[in-house]
Amino acid sequence: MNMFKRLGKLYVVLAAGFAWTGFALAQANSIESFDVAQQGGNVVVRITTKEPLKAAPPSFTVANPARIVFDFAGTSNALGRNAQEVSQGELRSMNLVQGTDRTRLVLNLRRSVTHEVALDGKNIVVTLSSAAAAAAATTGQVANFAEGKADTKHAIREVDFRRGPAGEGRILIDLTDSSTGIDIRQQGQNIVVELLKTSLPENMRRRLDVVDFATPVQTVSAFQQGENVRMVIEAKGQWEHNAYQSDTQFVIEVKAVAQDSKSAQRGRFVGEKLSLNFQNVEVRAVLNVIADFTDLNVITSDTVAGNITLRLKDVPWDQALDIILQTRGLDMRKSGNVIWIAPRDELATREKLALEAQSQISELEQTRTESFQINYQKAIDVQKLLSDATQRILSKRGSAVVDTRTNQLFVQDTPSRLEEVRKLIAKIDVPVRQVMIEARIVEASDNFSRNLGARLGYNEVMGASARGYGIGNTNNRFAIGTGQAGGALENTATGSVGGAQTLGAGTTGGTFVNMPAAGAGGFNAGAISLILFNAGLTKFINMEISASEADQKLKTISSPRVLTADQVEALVEQGIEIPYQQATSSGATSVSFRKANLSLKVKPQITPDGNVIMTLDVNKDIPGAVTAAGVQISTKHVKTEVLVENGGTVVIGGIYEEIDNVTAARTPFFGDLPYIGFLFRNTATVRNKTELLVFITPRIMNERLTGR
Repeated sequence: MNMFKRLGKLYVVLAAGFAWTGFALAQANSIESFDVAQQGGNVVVRITTKEPLKAAPPSFTVANPARIVFDFAGTSNALGRNAQEVSQGELRSMNLVQGTDRTRLVLNLRRSVTHEVALDGKNIVVTLSSAAAAAAATTGQVANFAEGKADTKHAIREVDFRRGPAGEGRILIDLTDSSTGIDIRQQGQNIVVELLKTSLPENMRRRLDVVDFATPVQTVSAFQQGENVRMVIEAKGQWEHNAYQSDTQFVIEVKAVAQDSKSAQRGRFVGEKLSLNFQNVEVRAVLNVIADFTDLNVITSDTVAGNITLRLKDVPWDQALDIILQTRGLDMRKSGNVIWIAPRDELATREKLALEAQSQISELEQTRTESFQINYQKAIDVQKLLSDATQRILSKRGSAVVDTRTNQLFVQDTPSRLEEVRKLIAKIDVPVRQVMIEARIVEASDNFSRNLGARLGYNEVMGASARGYGIGNTNNRFAIGTGQAGGALENTATGSVGGAQTLGAGTTGGTFVNMPAAGAGGFNAGAISLILFNAGLTKFINMEISASEADQKLKTISSPRVLTADQVEALVEQGIEIPYQQATSSGATSVSFRKANLSLKVKPQITPDGNVIMTLDVNKDIPGAVTAAGVQISTKHVKTEVLVENGGTVVIGGIYEEIDNVTAARTPFFGDLPYIGFLFRNTATVRNKTELLVFITPRIMNERLTGR
């Protein structure tokens, strides 16, 4: 008798959350009826109110657990019940909760589906579609939160982050309309949200660091990817996420979960919370209570027996069930909304027998042959993948044959294996994205040279004399002559007028300093000459200062480019082959060739986030001077591996060389004299600067999105 009293108290506790408030409220409207019908693959819910509504009631959806919630303002519950079992299509049940100023209608779903709301007089018609659930079941990875309209372009108006009262992180996305298609999936410690056919303004394409908010969320990244917008939410620790949408605002909540080691091994518990307090009660009775709370169909084996004492407060129902099973040595198998509970050994024995029977059936199952047209892969490669001995996909009786002429694959196997082959080919036989890689090799040089020299000599004339004056240019040397000598003033250089003096016979003397400047740039050095002589024109001092200067600037740009598929090595080169003689084993000589090319060898890899990893080998060879052994080759070579964003440019290598050379030749002692020391020395200055830079720019040619 005491046990039934305890069970009665428990049911009161479980129903308290859905009970009516019990006090009279003056409401202007009321919900009169709730009907459910199934039309084709859709479930139609019809809610009738006492007075027609001016607009559809505001609503929001919850992804986990799957629910659709409607709020009727100024409306009371006139159904006479606050819950109803439905079990039609994806609709599991309905709950009505009345507050002081509104009534909330909760549609409990088996999985997330899209819905449409329409007004028909006093009726609110809610149509539930199962298309999103079918798509989620097909992918097994992506939860289609909402299906978008294919012919509509959507946009994001604002992205915001806030910290909730319980320390959860909330990402708020303001959309232009409520029909935006949204896909959510979890990848490791990240939550990936895809907003289909949606544009993102440039000022919102950024990475938000939200560590200072002290939530599980660390960063939120948003960027445009083709026609879609992808958001990556990075979290740390143990957490769970929830997503819902209210009108044009889409909200993702990430909440920390505290778990002990045992719970962490069995996974996170996400069920609704309940409280249990039992003293020496049969296990079967406790399982029936959990079944009533969850609206699941529980089948308990006849071998489940014994009593249990249990006290739990605010524990998820799936965690409470796990505790009961672990305590009594039980286990469960779930199929849809049906749970089968039995001892572990019994379940293991049944599964073993079922697997053995299935194996025997597959060995006896009739095989059939199916042909597959391979579009983008080579059929021979697909055959090797299917028939690989280490990871064989076909059964023992299965086989695959290739027709190389038509690139078709013929597979013979059981129908179940053929279905797996069909799914595999659909995933791998997809077009490969291509990358255009452009390299720019920039060579710049700045060469400067300067040379300064002098000549100094003495001459003495004996014999007849003559006087004359001369000014002119001889071999690019400016000369001034005046005085008297044994012969007339003559021109000693073709094309000059009034050249340097030519004296009569009997001249003696010589050059004391001979350090002229060297020419530069293919031209002779410029010179200034000066002759000093006595009044009798018998003694002469010749002085000549020569100088040259050259400045050369050179810039060379080479731009090889190549287009290749993802993860396929490509090579482009241009140049010459230089012949040289090589001795053979017989002692004779043969002519061999060595390349002097500009080449770009690259192997790109496109990352899931749209960047490009490249293994690069850039080479530029230039023929140099000819020696007795052959032609010299100047080589510039860069080999590396880099990560670059799509359309970005990176400098992968550079060589900078600077030569500063000053050479001075002088006459001892005289070359160090102040003021006149330059007449006794030769100074050569050379400054050369060379620089090499290699720029790489990858561009993904197509942004075709594949299901990842």
